[in-house]
Amino acid sequence: MLTYELKKAPGVPLYEALYRCIRADILSGKLSAGEKLPSKRALAAHLEISKVTVEGAYSQLLAEGYLRAEEKVGYFVEPGHRHGTPAPAPEPVPEPVRSWDVDLTANAPATGFPFSVWMRLQRQVMLDYGDKLLAHLPPQGYPELRTAIADHLLQFRGMRVDPENILIGAGTDFLYNLLIQLLGRDKRYAVEDPGYRKIRQIYAAGGVECVSAPLDEFGVRPDALENAHILHCSPSHHFPTGIVTPASRRRQLLRWAEEGPERYIIEDDYDSEFRFHAHPVPALYAMDRGGRVIYMNTFSKTLAPSIRISYMVLPPALMAAFREKLGFYSCTVPSFEQYTLARFLSGGWFEKHINRMRKFYRSRRNRVIEILQAAPFSDRITILEQDAGLHFLLRADTERSDAGLVALCEQAGIRIRCLGEYYDGEMPGWAKGCLVVNYSGLDPEHLSAALERLGKLVTES
Repeated sequence: MLTYELKKAPGVPLYEALYRCIRADILSGKLSAGEKLPSKRALAAHLEISKVTVEGAYSQLLAEGYLRAEEKVGYFVEPGHRHGTPAPAPEPVPEPVRSWDVDLTANAPATGFPFSVWMRLQRQVMLDYGDKLLAHLPPQGYPELRTAIADHLLQFRGMRVDPENILIGAGTDFLYNLLIQLLGRDKRYAVEDPGYRKIRQIYAAGGVECVSAPLDEFGVRPDALENAHILHCSPSHHFPTGIVTPASRRRQLLRWAEEGPERYIIEDDYDSEFRFHAHPVPALYAMDRGGRVIYMNTFSKTLAPSIRISYMVLPPALMAAFREKLGFYSCTVPSFEQYTLARFLSGGWFEKHINRMRKFYRSRRNRVIEILQAAPFSDRITILEQDAGLHFLLRADTERSDAGLVALCEQAGIRIRCLGEYYDGEMPGWAKGCLVVNYSGLDPEHLSAALERLGKLVTES
C-alpha cells in the first residue's frame, strides 16, 4: 500500500500533492513498470482523504502517460518513465512583505463607517421588500436608488439629473469598460498628465488609444486636445496636483467638446465631497448645455472601498444609445445593497456621515501639518494645496533626486511617492522634490516618530 505524508503547499490542491508524490515514486523507480496501484477507494481510506482526491490524482497521471487503466482490473504503472532520483523541486520562496511605520502612498479608509445605521436599514429592507430582493435587476439599477442619487446631486452638486439617465455599476472600473464599448474603440482618449495611472491602464486594457493631456495651473490645456475624441478629467479636484479647474477653463473645455461631433468629456468627480474651507465647486456637468459631459462618481471613497457601488450620468442621447447597444447587460450591484443605499441617501444619513467625516479628515489634516511644521527639517519643506481632498503636496528643498528622496524616507520607515511618478511625459522642473502625502489612513503619532528618524538621517547625510 502506498504511504504518503501529504504536505500541501499553499495554493496547491490536495489531489495535485498526491499526484506529485506518485509521479516522484514512478520517476525514482520506487514504483516499477507494470506495478498495480491500489484502487481509488482503498487508497482514499488508507490516506484518510476523499475518493475524489485520489481520482483527480490518478486522472492527471493517466493524462500524462504515467499510468494506464484496465477496465474492472485497476491502474498500472506505464514503462519508460524511470529517470533516477529526481532533484526535489525548489520550494517557492515568498517575497518578503515590507512593513511600513507610515504609508503615505494610499488613502486607507478611516474608522467611522455608520455600522449601526447601515444594519438597521438592512433589516428594514429585508422586512419591507422580502422576495422582491430575489427578482431580476433592472439593467440601470433600481429606480429607488437612482432617484435618491438624483436628489443628492441636485442638493449637493447643483446638478439637475433625470434618474432615467443614471446607470449603477459595481465600481468605476466596470463603468469605464462600458463606456469604451458605448463610445467605440476607434476613439482616442486624452488622460490627464500627471494623473491617476490606473485610468490609463483601464483604457489601454480596453483596447483604446490613450494620449496625454498636459496640465497647467488651471487644469487640462485645451490646446493639447486637438487629436483627441474623449477627455477624461477631474476638474473639481485633480489627483495628484490638487488643481481645481476654474469656470473660465471649464467653458473652454466644453467648447472643445461641442466643436466635434463625437467628442465627450468624462468628468471624474474624485474627492469632491471633502472640501474643507468652501462649498464644493459646481460640477462641469451642471455647466453643460450640449449633452457632452458624462459624470462619474463612486461611494467607495465616501463610505468604504468594499462597498462597490458607483454610478455615471449619461447625456440623454448616450443613454438611448446604451439601451439600444448594451441594454442586455445585467446590473452588477446586488439589490440588497441598492435598496439599503437608497434609504441611506434619502434618509439624510449620507449627509450626516459626510459632515462627520469631513470634520474628522480636516482635524487629521491639520494634525499632520502641525507635525510636519514641527519636524527637524521644517524650514526645508513647503506644504502646497491644503483646501480639499485626502492628500496634499509637500515640496522639499533638497539637492537629492526624487529617487534619493524616496530612498531616504524608506530608511526612516516612511513609504511615499514623488509627484514625478505620476507623469507619463516629461516632468516639469517645478515638480522635482514634490511628495504626494495621502493622510487619511495614517496614525499621526507614528508619523511624528518616523519624522524624528528622518530628521536624524537628514542631519547625518
